[in-house]
Amino acid sequence: MKIAFVSTRGIPNNYGGFEQFAEYISVGLAERGHEVTVYSPHYHPFQGNEYKGVKIKHIYSPELWMGGSVGSFFYDYACLKDALKKENFDIIYEAGYTSIIPAYIRFNVKNIRRPIFTTNMDGLEYKRTKFNKWVQKFVFWEERMAVKHSHYLIADNMGIKDYYKEKYGKESKFLAYGANIYDNYSENYLKEYDLKAGEYLLLVARLEPENNIDMAIEGYIRSQQYGKIPLLVVGKTNTPYGKQLVKTYGKYECVRFMGGIYDFDKLNSIRHYSYAYFHGHSVGGTNPSLLEAMASDCFILSHDNIFNRSVLGENAVYYCNTEQVTEILNNLDSTVAQYKKQYTERNLEVIRNEYSWEKLVDEHEKYFLWMINNSK
Repeated sequence: MKIAFVSTRGIPNNYGGFEQFAEYISVGLAERGHEVTVYSPHYHPFQGNEYKGVKIKHIYSPELWMGGSVGSFFYDYACLKDALKKENFDIIYEAGYTSIIPAYIRFNVKNIRRPIFTTNMDGLEYKRTKFNKWVQKFVFWEERMAVKHSHYLIADNMGIKDYYKEKYGKESKFLAYGANIYDNYSENYLKEYDLKAGEYLLLVARLEPENNIDMAIEGYIRSQQYGKIPLLVVGKTNTPYGKQLVKTYGKYECVRFMGGIYDFDKLNSIRHYSYAYFHGHSVGGTNPSLLEAMASDCFILSHDNIFNRSVLGENAVYYCNTEQVTEILNNLDSTVAQYKKQYTERNLEVIRNEYSWEKLVDEHEKYFLWMINNSK
């Protein structure tokens, strides 16, 4: 098969979830003999034309000077134009839809027989609170257009799959993200940040409103844990919301904004040795950072919604608001003592059985072959 991954910010990953997914799946497919291309913006730190058997195609992106929200439309358009005009792909995998829809419409992809377009619908993008109501309406229109123009849809969470079936009567293929179970944890990584194992709380996320970071921080500040152990917030602080969080909570000595950490050996060790881990994502999809926390033996405190519950089941402590965060933290010592072993062991088993990268490469390969055979 000849496969292209578009609408990512390139591999090797130095950005986020889709990029990590694209890296693992593309490399895995290339190892099985498929010809795989990942489109990458021209400014990506990795400037090679090949990465672990995957062809890297650098396309100029105006995001650096135009801004990511607007510039990504031009970048995605240029990537898709190149993929259609200069290559002969069997499958184009679209990572999200929010900046590709104008290109879908312009190139009338729904009437193209080959390549086959499959779109990962990510979460409920129009519900992201970083968008004003007009942008939310536009993104909801884009969602409908993605359903209309894509040949096939992918849902990375069963809650998302159910949503598209109920909302549009459209089937989607459930294909999740993955995570590796690590065994090379080292407390030496903690020394860089003056940390001790089991003596800090952790939150890893993009600093965006729908991830409810302020809920976790505010609940922590009001709790009896404040002053006993610090809360580490890992994520780039250069977003508007990130800057707001730093301005509001940076004055609190025990709230530590760490920035982004992309050395996974380091990050997974920091996860593994945390006392408890916050996961506040709320707008859908299976979040890679959640899977990585599960794979790192974290004791997880999760925002209570259908998407997180579809992954964690009963193996987490759930909260809906600041008051519940405070209550959970006030009773955290006894809760950890009672439930940590069974929750973490069950989560590791879920990762082994449902979210291993090897299994997901298998599933994607089978799905891509099915799409090709089904379109003949």
